[in-house]
Amino acid sequence: MDRITLIQSIRQKYDAVQSVLHERGRRIWAASEASQLGRGGISLVEEAIGMSHTTIRRGLREIQSEQVEKIPQERSRLQGGGRKNVETVYSDIRKQLDILIDPVTRGDPESPLRWTCKSTRRLSEELQNRKIYVSHSSVRQVLYDMGYSLQANRKTREGTDHPDRNAQFEYINEQVKTFLHGDQPVISVDTKKKENLGNFSNKGREWCPKKTPIETNMHDFPDEELGKAIPYGVYDIAKNEGWVSIGINHDTAQFAANSIRRWWTEMGQDRFPKAKRLLLTADGGGSNSHRARLWKVVLRELSNDLKLNITVCHFPPGTSKWNKIEHRLFSFISQNWRGQPLYDLTTIVNLISHTTTNEGLMVRCAVDDTKYEKGIKVSDEELKAVGIKKHDFHGDWNYTLYKRKIR
Repeated sequence: MDRITLIQSIRQKYDAVQSVLHERGRRIWAASEASQLGRGGISLVEEAIGMSHTTIRRGLREIQSEQVEKIPQERSRLQGGGRKNVETVYSDIRKQLDILIDPVTRGDPESPLRWTCKSTRRLSEELQNRKIYVSHSSVRQVLYDMGYSLQANRKTREGTDHPDRNAQFEYINEQVKTFLHGDQPVISVDTKKKENLGNFSNKGREWCPKKTPIETNMHDFPDEELGKAIPYGVYDIAKNEGWVSIGINHDTAQFAANSIRRWWTEMGQDRFPKAKRLLLTADGGGSNSHRARLWKVVLRELSNDLKLNITVCHFPPGTSKWNKIEHRLFSFISQNWRGQPLYDLTTIVNLISHTTTNEGLMVRCAVDDTKYEKGIKVSDEELKAVGIKKHDFHGDWNYTLYKRKIR
């Protein structure tokens, strides 16, 4: 029988049995066929069915060493065999993917399902530049395991996006990287949702003895005596630490500035003893609105008190969920007190102070019992005296207040 006829014969036999054989069965069949053919049999089988000579030789070794008997019938290889998981080979692949994706991550940051607009092929190329050699399909599987998924657009927002929305995201990202590279503090600030104090139901569930849930009030009308709690948070991006001041009457620009001042006094100045500048990322509205005149006046006082140049970058309208504090601090606070009534200020302080994560988040909290006045007006002359230095790109969103030199 000539070589071509022999190869065709081997291929026909293999086609007849391969559909009912698993990986080990195909390997053993090919090795047995090559063994019967004698000298040159491995090359003939390789050419006929496309199985590599390495796999065929492995099958021959298994037959000769009787390893076939040692492998359980339900398995194709010995325990521990096969290609290693990419996360076993590259233990930091998740960290590197987060670094690559973070500046352009979209979706609700508090949701376990997140998605990215970078393609898996592009991410694979980026990882290979970092000495992590994985295919785009492996990148896709790791992203799924990390909680990312491909999602279509959903009509949930009112109004239109600002045309410079993405450009502002990129500008904030560059500012953050510059400050962190210089070992200068970067904080994300915001006011968390006001909470009614008292025996009120709180979203979520908590472990309790069977059929004995915590009993709470039927209604949610605020308790006039206990009032409400106003948590204003400061999240240190570099140190993964948070400070929360609990206000008791109004969420004003003065309350926001005093919360930042207390963070610096209680935590910041010890963490950054050589700091000369402070970068502050904030929403575009609320007590720290980029339109609020009083916010800029109190920042001037804060800059002088802390002896720091303060740079502020505001997120575009309608993008508050992208502020780091939302999903690095506030989301974990909400998880920690889920299903527990917020009886009083002491309860809130204790629950916030004991909020932790596997990544090492540490939070400190205190009550700010100052009575803040609402509706304070700032004249044009007072605003001009602040001395704001607007940045070239969107000076309404990005500006710096330089500390005043003492004469």
